[in-house]
Amino acid sequence: MGTWERANNSTNGGDPVEESEKKRPVHLDFEDNITYLKKALGVEENFDIVHLELFHAGKQMALFVVDGFAKDFAITQIQRELVTLELGDLGHDPVETLMKSVIPYVELSTASDLDQVVDEVLSGPAALVIEGAEKVILIDTREYPVRGPEEPDTEKVIRGSRDGFVETIVMNVALIRRRVRDRTLRVEYVSTGRRSKSDLAITYIADIADDKIVSKLKQGVEKMITDGIPMGDKTIEEYVFGHHLNPYPLVRYSERPDVAASHLFEGHVLLLVDGSPSVMIAPTTFWHHLQHAEEYRQKPVVGAALRLVRFLAVWTSIFLLPLWYLYASNEGLIPPGLEFIGEEQKGAVPLIYQFLFAEAGIEMLRMAAIHTPNALSTALGLVAALLIGEVAIEVGMFSPEVILYLAVAAVGTFATPSYELGLANRLIRVALLIVTSLFGLAGYLIGTTVWLLMLAHIRSIDTPYLWPFIPFNGRALRDVLLRAPMPLKHRRPVAIHPKDPDR
Repeated sequence: MGTWERANNSTNGGDPVEESEKKRPVHLDFEDNITYLKKALGVEENFDIVHLELFHAGKQMALFVVDGFAKDFAITQIQRELVTLELGDLGHDPVETLMKSVIPYVELSTASDLDQVVDEVLSGPAALVIEGAEKVILIDTREYPVRGPEEPDTEKVIRGSRDGFVETIVMNVALIRRRVRDRTLRVEYVSTGRRSKSDLAITYIADIADDKIVSKLKQGVEKMITDGIPMGDKTIEEYVFGHHLNPYPLVRYSERPDVAASHLFEGHVLLLVDGSPSVMIAPTTFWHHLQHAEEYRQKPVVGAALRLVRFLAVWTSIFLLPLWYLYASNEGLIPPGLEFIGEEQKGAVPLIYQFLFAEAGIEMLRMAAIHTPNALSTALGLVAALLIGEVAIEVGMFSPEVILYLAVAAVGTFATPSYELGLANRLIRVALLIVTSLFGLAGYLIGTTVWLLMLAHIRSIDTPYLWPFIPFNGRALRDVLLRAPMPLKHRRPVAIHPKDPDR
């Protein structure tokens, strides 16, 4: 498990923090230090806080560690080395001697603030307190419980890697470094949450990413004032990016290391949160949420065809139901040759309520599927198909056309690569249905216009959300609509202001 250098309070090579930053400096009085640490860590109340009393080389020592984080072999090996010490072996600077000559471990640092020591121990590292020393040695022996990398359920591909991010931040960084071996790759540690002290990492390629974007993300994270981020990356998005009334995602979430690496090469910045199996990619546009790794695992022509089909599915999920309702309720608007559009079998419920009830039913099914064990998922599908599909039509509650077009729109929603974008589009679809039912053609046109204006107004860290459509960039728009061959993609997206525009 790697050590993250604390930008605000950790030391490198034993340099102490500034005196003005200390809250509770380490004293020469060994007993006073131990008493404070035992009280702050709740040693007597917490069964998993381990406090070992040691005596080596004529000096009292104490080791504090969280049992669940401790790597037993490393702790045992360190104790074996300490046993070999004899009186006088530690010299005039025991901390320096132990770190350089005795403790057989790579990830070592020191702290001269007891409050910092408490925070570090609760984060995982072990703390070694030494009699007569004004510093405490921090040994990063933590080993978090972790599952193996697996292919993400929501981003599967036919060809390609099968590894995915996990809940441990250090392993996620390693998965990225495996693909990005650039010497300017930066992984900067940030801690947030007054009580949770959660670990975050801001990752970018320094030679490519715009310094202003990196700076704004850092400032946004540092300004977060909260007890903790138990919901992980989603909480950070709300704090850093705002736009709380906007349903559309301002960052892209991905659980695939190859997707994260490709965005790094474009100039994007990644936010990794310990405990979350996905990374946040920023800044992003509307079109980033419509891309999928499968398009780049096939030949360019095939990938372009897949992308066009996906775009068709997304537009269908938004506009099909409101447009069909408009024609069904206003037969004079139906174009020649499309006279089949409309209700052949009237339902007992008004048409607009059929759609709203069906939309609510689909959402209930989605939530039920999330909470249903895998062994019962098939039964849930049968119940939904029989009761909602067949019975509702037979009793006259729903028209067959409503079920058909709602199913097509639902398929389009599920074909949207971004789960967050799919949910936002569903809200827009319902809103368009309502305004169309109230104001007819004018409502449909005005609703669509307001939706486009809303998207055009959104900016993700000064990046226009609809770029390259608004503002227009023909070459970039071509790359968005068609999956271009990789040898022909010579330029990085100018909207995120990369330092090196050439790939």
